[in-house]
Amino acid sequence: MKDLGKLKYFLGIEVARTEEGIFLSQRKYIMDIIDDMDLQDARPACTPVEQNHKIASDQSSLLSDPKIYRRLVGRLVYLSMTRPELCYSIHLLSQFMKSPREGHLEAALRVVRYLKGSLDQGILMSSDENLDLSIYCDADWSSCPVSRRSLSSFVVLLGDSPVTWKTKKQDTVAHSSAEAEYRAMAKATREMKWIVPLVKDLGIPVLTPVSFFCDNQAAIYIAANPVFHERTKHIERDCHSIRDAVLAGLIATKHVRTKDQLADILTKALGKPQFEVLLSKLGVKRLHTPT
Repeated sequence: MKDLGKLKYFLGIEVARTEEGIFLSQRKYIMDIIDDMDLQDARPACTPVEQNHKIASDQSSLLSDPKIYRRLVGRLVYLSMTRPELCYSIHLLSQFMKSPREGHLEAALRVVRYLKGSLDQGILMSSDENLDLSIYCDADWSSCPVSRRSLSSFVVLLGDSPVTWKTKKQDTVAHSSAEAEYRAMAKATREMKWIVPLVKDLGIPVLTPVSFFCDNQAAIYIAANPVFHERTKHIERDCHSIRDAVLAGLIATKHVRTKDQLADILTKALGKPQFEVLLSKLGVKRLHTPT
C-alpha cells in the first residue's frame, strides 16, 4: 500500500479543502460531457428545467439513435452525487429511456447548458461546529400528467451540509395534497431511521428529536392526531409509521413556509429567483466565490 496524501480526485469527484470545509465537485466530469455533446459555444441556461414545461406530454418525433439520449442521461445520474438540484430533472428525463423523443433530448441538453454556467458548483461539507440533523420533505401532488401520481422528495442536512437526498414518484395516486405530503413524510421518516444510527456509529452525537420540516399543515395535524377517521383510513399504515417515530422522540414535525422549503427544488421546475434562493440554502456553493 502507498500513502498518496490527502484525497484530491476520486472517481470523477474533485475534493478541495478550505477553512470553510471540504468542497466536493465534478467539474472535469461536467467539462467532458459538454465536449462530448459539442456544446462548448452554447449559451448557458439559468435553471436545469424550464418552468411550466410539457416534457412528459411531448409528442415530437422519436430519436433515430436513442443511445445518445440514454448515454447522456446515464452520465447526468452520476452527477447527482454532488449536485442535488439536478434530482428533479434527472427523475424527469429518466422516464423516457425506452422511447426518447426530440423534445426529451432538447430538455437533456438544457441541463448540460445549465451545467456549463455552473461548472465550479458543488457541495460544501461545512467545518462549522453545528452537526445537528434536520430533514426537509415535500411532495408535488398529482404532478405526472400521464399517471397523475405525485412526486416525493426529501433532503437531510448535517448542520448546513446536505448528506442525502432523493426524488421519487409515489407508488399510488394520492387523493389529496395532504395524502401526498404524508406519504412523502413516511419515506423521509424511513430514511431518518436509517441515517440516525449511521451518524451515531461515526461518532457524531445526535440530538433527538430531529427537526422534520414540512410545508403542509394538514399532514402535520394528521401526524399529531391520534384519532383515525374516514379521511385517513387509506393512509393508516403511514400514519402509524410517522406517529411511532414522533412518540419515540426520533423526529419532531415542524411547519415551514413553502418558499423556505428546501425540498421544493427537488420536486418541481422553479423560476430563476426561487431556484437560486433555495440552492444557496441547500449547501450547494461555488468554489471560487465567497460563501
